[in-house]
Parts: sequence; structure tokens; C-alpha cells
Amino acid sequence: MKTKNIMIVGVGGQGTLLTSRILGGITLGAGFDVKLSEVHGMAQRGGSVVTFVRYGEKVYEPIVEAGQADVLIAFEKLEALRYAHFLKEDGVIIVNNHRIDPMPVVIGSANYPEDIIENLMEKYKVIQVDAMEEAKKLGNTRTFNIVILGVAAKHMNFTKEDWLHVIENTVPSKTVQVNKQAFEAGYNLHAGA
Repeated sequence: MKTKNIMIVGVGGQGTLLTSRILGGITLGAGFDVKLSEVHGMAQRGGSVVTFVRYGEKVYEPIVEAGQADVLIAFEKLEALRYAHFLKEDGVIIVNNHRIDPMPVVIGSANYPEDIIENLMEKYKVIQVDAMEEAKKLGNTRTFNIVILGVAAKHMNFTKEDWLHVIENTVPSKTVQVNKQAFEAGYNLHAGA
């Protein structure tokens, strides 16, 4: 099997690290060699967080280069725009249609770009999801990252049961049920994706 490259991008506090641990767990469980790498900006202050997950028969380095990502999972739309150039030609961006203003926008020294998702769609295959809305329906907005993972799971070759098993063994025990529901919500959201 050729090495698969997954990128998870977001801002501090959005659950990128938990999501990468779930991805690492499912790929290890399937018998693949896996390398994870986390790049933190000012994560605690809402800065950019990037996680690379690479898996295959033998993986030599953890970093995904520009133009190599099979799947780009973006928890925030400006982060999708910022890292879209990492996507390979036939790759897919799964983007949460959610806005978090970075500090330059908050203090008025920059503007938040308009029409981000529409602009991305002109160049890339993009699946947008309002994961926050789906998570609200479950009564726990903190699970929006698992909703997005459910959508992204359609673009990876693992069974739904395998995903649910890894989620059960990775998330805090008191949140297992709601995280499984969040995954199912995302998985069913784009059934034809």
C-alpha cells in the first residue's frame, strides 16, 4: 500500500490532537506503520495547530510536504485556506464551515477573508460540514471534531465498527457515548461522499 497522508488543521482547543490520536489508533490497529507529527503555533492563544498523520507499509518521516496530503481535515475555514496547498491533486478537503477570528482580525489590523469555501471549491474537491450545528443537536459542542472525523472516515479504508472501537478506547470514558454519536452523525451526514 502506498503511504497515505492526512493533515488535521485548526486552532488551539479544537481537538486536533485527540483527532490525530484516534487516526493513529485506527491505522496502528490495522497493522500499518504510522508516524504522527504535531506543529503548534500559539495553540493556547487560539493559534494555528497542524497535525500530520502518515501511514502505510513503511513510513520514514512524519511530515507531509506541500502537494502530498490525501485528506485535509480543517476544523476552521481560514485554516483550510491556509493549508490547502498541502493537498494533492486528487485529494479532498473536509472543512468545518466555522469562523474563528485570528488575533490580527480581532485587533483590527487584518480582515477575515470573504468566500473562503467558495474560493477553495474552485480549485479543490471540498466537502463542507456545519459540524458545530451537528454537535449542538447532540447537546455537546465539544464533539464537533468527531463529527468532522465521521465525514472524513468516508475517505479512508477502515470500517465504521473499527472507528467506533478506537473512539471508545481513546476518548475519556465519560464521553464515549456522545463521541460515538458524533462520529455516526458525521458518517451519515455525507453517506454518498
